[in-house]
Amino acid sequence: MNIDVEYAIKKDIRNNPVVRQIDAQQKREFVRTTLLVSLAVCMSLFAAWQHFKLVQHGYELQKIQQTRTVEETLHRKLRLEVETLKAPDRIEVLATRKLNMFAPPAKDTLVLERATPSTPDAAAVAIAR
Repeated sequence: MNIDVEYAIKKDIRNNPVVRQIDAQQKREFVRTTLLVSLAVCMSLFAAWQHFKLVQHGYELQKIQQTRTVEETLHRKLRLEVETLKAPDRIEVLATRKLNMFAPPAKDTLVLERATPSTPDAAAVAIAR
């Protein structure tokens, strides 16, 4: 019994740190795997970004179309209002009632006719030559 205890106490235990050598092949595989994974992540992000932009442009296009529809409706209403305000009957009523104007008598009315241009058309000149 004495010998076993002595042996256990006197046993030389080497606790030297283990020095590992760098394995070049393992390092290359790790770098290659890291590059492939990062390339796959970048491609996935690029595809997701394109899809997001496409969806965003679709929403913008829908908004623009709605705005255009509203503006076309407003344009039609305003054109109708302009045509209503330009109506000769309405103008005559406003002139006679609000502005106290009156229609000129027939003897004071002078009708001017448009004069025709004195130069002949280019087609007529070409036929004459």
